[in-house]
Amino acid sequence: MAVKFRDYYEVLGVPRNAKADKIKSAYRQLARKHHPDLKPQAERAAAEEKFKEINEAHEVLSDPKKRAKYDALGANWKDGMDYNPPPGAGRNGPGTVDFEDLDAFSDFFSAVFGGRGGARGGRGAGAGARVRMTMPGSDIEAEWPLTIEELLQGGKRRITVGGGRSLDVEVPAGARDGTVLRLAGQGGPGHNGGPPGDLYLHARLVPHARYRVNGDDLEMDLSLWPWQAVLGSEVRVETPDGAVKLKVPQGTQAGQRMRLKDRGLKHANGTRGDLYAVVRIVVPAKPGADERAAYEAAKAAATAPADRPAEE
Repeated sequence: MAVKFRDYYEVLGVPRNAKADKIKSAYRQLARKHHPDLKPQAERAAAEEKFKEINEAHEVLSDPKKRAKYDALGANWKDGMDYNPPPGAGRNGPGTVDFEDLDAFSDFFSAVFGGRGGARGGRGAGAGARVRMTMPGSDIEAEWPLTIEELLQGGKRRITVGGGRSLDVEVPAGARDGTVLRLAGQGGPGHNGGPPGDLYLHARLVPHARYRVNGDDLEMDLSLWPWQAVLGSEVRVETPDGAVKLKVPQGTQAGQRMRLKDRGLKHANGTRGDLYAVVRIVVPAKPGADERAAYEAAKAAATAPADRPAEE
């Protein structure tokens, strides 16, 4: 069936002043996307028409003489006649296309499939040759949930990808939320002997109950009783590397950040960021009689006005 006229630049999605390499690149991407053999059975008829349209546009715009005539005459560049693909350009079985004139489509094979396809049955690449076209597999993108502990410990982690395949993936040093890891050859399978695509894993940091990420550093809340902050104390703090004792100086204020060096996230070079304990002052919700008496005594001894907010 004839392919009705449509602006060739629009078909390839390129501007009218596009260079030859831009036209070739756009054609290659569209040919991969709309190849009928890569579509479900129900979509193949529409894909074939689109595929023919793409080839027609590329055939004209990739030829300087045809392109100049097309730019000058537009839809009338072939005297107003509808374009008909060469005889035998229909599909002939899965993954196989017959072309009566392969020379007209040589750019297609070289751009998309790395060269002109080989003939089958000992026939040369002349008229009537049957060409078997290979297509590389599609790239796959997937989300990769990671915990803070996995970022710190590194090592391998088993994941399951499409089709139930299991892969052991190394957590790279210095990985962060949004890091993209490429696994070559682990994407969709190729067609007719084509190479498989790649798998791209996008790291997503799972929120942690205790720690927050701030660049290369970690943060955590450090809850102190008023007397610990006022009088100073030594408190036990849980870190990703185990419990440590942290000295709280006298007069510690809410919001103050206390640094624990080299206990943050790992860098790619093996060094680490820091862990910051952010002070929160916690008052007893239901103080006992003795505690209440102590607070009453502190109130009586205070020099600050009792009817005004605290000031630093």
